[in-house]
Amino acid sequence: MAAARSSQGATGVGGAKVDKESSWSGGSGRVTGAVRSVGRALHFPVTGAARGIRKATHAQGAGESGLGKLIELHAVNGAGDVMITVALASTVFFSVPTDEARGRVALYLAITMAPFALLAPVIGPLLDRLPHGRRAAMAGAMLARALLALLLSGAVVTGSLELYPAALAVLVASKAYGVVRSAVVPRLLPPRFSLVKANSRVTLGGLLATGVAAPIGAGLQSLGPRWPLYGAFVIFVVGTFLSFSLPPKVDSAKGEATALLAADPEHLHGPRRGRALKRPGLRTVGIAVTHGLGANASLRCLSGFLIFFLAFLLREHPIAGQSAAVSLGIVGVAAGTGNALGTAVGAWLKARAPEIIIVTVVAFVLAVAITGAALFGAVMVALLAAVAGFAQALAKLSLDALIQRDVPELVRTSAFARSETLLQMSWVLGGAIAMALPLNGVLGLGVAAAIVCTGWITTVRGLLSSARHGSAPRARVA
Repeated sequence: MAAARSSQGATGVGGAKVDKESSWSGGSGRVTGAVRSVGRALHFPVTGAARGIRKATHAQGAGESGLGKLIELHAVNGAGDVMITVALASTVFFSVPTDEARGRVALYLAITMAPFALLAPVIGPLLDRLPHGRRAAMAGAMLARALLALLLSGAVVTGSLELYPAALAVLVASKAYGVVRSAVVPRLLPPRFSLVKANSRVTLGGLLATGVAAPIGAGLQSLGPRWPLYGAFVIFVVGTFLSFSLPPKVDSAKGEATALLAADPEHLHGPRRGRALKRPGLRTVGIAVTHGLGANASLRCLSGFLIFFLAFLLREHPIAGQSAAVSLGIVGVAAGTGNALGTAVGAWLKARAPEIIIVTVVAFVLAVAITGAALFGAVMVALLAAVAGFAQALAKLSLDALIQRDVPELVRTSAFARSETLLQMSWVLGGAIAMALPLNGVLGLGVAAAIVCTGWITTVRGLLSSARHGSAPRARVA
């Protein structure tokens, strides 16, 4: 009986112990569940946004082809570039006297851009011969800007002279990335996906990232001039790794050959004529493409001109009632809005009558530039920036449509690399012209009109002729 009582007591004690542990375990589970719920609520905006972005960039087969990863990489590229722009906009880069700043920029433009100008003619052929390095080239451009951002983080505080070559070297790396990206897009097209649609998605991804990163950069700038550059460093390091996440087919040259940017065999001169006829698989790009490229080059030249000229003009003569920084911001927002609108319109038009679109938008820019020179003022400057951004985006998408229509797939990647190289050099030329001019608004917009007029006059006849009679791919095989 004592044993029974002992056993019962033990059972009673044991039962009480089990009940207490069960109660504690249940309370702990409720606390853990509450913590997890709070954690999910806190990180949902980030993970939800990330899933939404991934769903948008990978839609319609872009995820399977690798185009979605390129869109994300280009968004990272745009975000990093705008961080550096924000850091430089209100620092010593524009705080020294205008004449001294222009002299330094002109000097370092020549020193830094000269190698790029000399190497530009060989970038396209180099990509033709070394196609297996495209991912490495994009990663190199990202890593170079990450290291330059760290260099700039010290220069913006001390005001040392390395600020200028480092800032312009960032531009060179950005342009080099643009050349390689243009060569990569044709390799990542999903089924039944046009080049115009792919490029518009990539461009819109970059513009949206720029719009998101700009206020973040401004917030970091309030903490100090170094902080946006630290942000740029982190972003470009991420971009370096993302470059290698692109599909291996980006580095594959299977099914590719070399394109010459000549309208027909009769336009090839000198030693190239003889070699071209003997090289098997060589293609020419067609008259519509070459004239479309010429018109686009004039618009890209105008873009480089306006960036450098207005940066110093508005600093010396800001918009009435506004500071120099606000004036530059107004013009920058106008140009960005025009570029986004042009990209959206280009995607909506779906490559209809690309020659007519190019002729029309270049003529429209020419009319606005002439009007701006005659009626110079803040409104006309902002309007010209917006129209130039709109025309540049829409004309570039139309050029993409011409390349897809008239250039055989065998040489399409090569044609993109070479055409983008020419456009980047046109941008450099526009910046050099701007640095050589006095800060006179009427004169500047007059020169801008002359740049566009030259491009329009030299290409309008060929583009209209191509639109009337059509242009077929021209192939020459030995």
